[in-house]
Amino acid sequence: MKIQKNPEGDVMVVHLSGKIMGGPDHDKFHGEVKAMIAEGYVDILLNMAKVNWINSTGLGILVTAFHTVKKNNGRLKICQVSERIDNILNVTQLKLVFDTYDSCDEALASFTQQ
Repeated sequence: MKIQKNPEGDVMVVHLSGKIMGGPDHDKFHGEVKAMIAEGYVDILLNMAKVNWINSTGLGILVTAFHTVKKNNGRLKICQVSERIDNILNVTQLKLVFDTYDSCDEALASFTQQ
């Protein structure tokens, strides 16, 4: 998994790419989330347009990040998931947990509407 961060106002947009498989990805991603919160970015948008695979451990990484952000009074949202990953989110019912959006612009706008 590769991680690129791009702040958009008060929201940190995190561009993920590759596979989210667990193992070293867990520590790497959780460290990034904690660092963003420490910098004052509690609202985080995960752009998953370039994520081509996620397994159950990878889903656990996202859930852990969601709870870490929520504990710090922030919101974690997801945009641009592939059809395959969208199906995985539906089957696991994680679509009920995560706010998902087709576009980054739509997701960014949702942070100001709440």
